[in-house]
Amino acid sequence: MKTTLDFLLESHGLSKSQLAKELGVTRQTIIRTAKGNTPSLELALKIARYFNKDVSEIFFIPSVQHVEHKGEMN
Repeated sequence: MKTTLDFLLESHGLSKSQLAKELGVTRQTIIRTAKGNTPSLELALKIARYFNKDVSEIFFIPSVQHVEHKGEMN
C-alpha cells in the first residue's frame, strides 16, 4: 500500500508525534502507517477526516486502477 501521509504531514507542518496525539494513537502507529503498513479502517477514516480528504486520496494500491461507477447494474 502506498500513502501520501508524509506529504500531508509536511505540507501541514505536523510531526508524526503531533498527528498521533491528535488521533489518540501511538507515534509508532503513524510511522508504520506512513511507511505503507495498512492501517485499520478506523485509523484510515480518522486520518482522512483530520486532513479533510477522501481515504483514497491518502491510501492507495498503485496497481489498482480507479474505475468510475455510473450506478449501472450488470
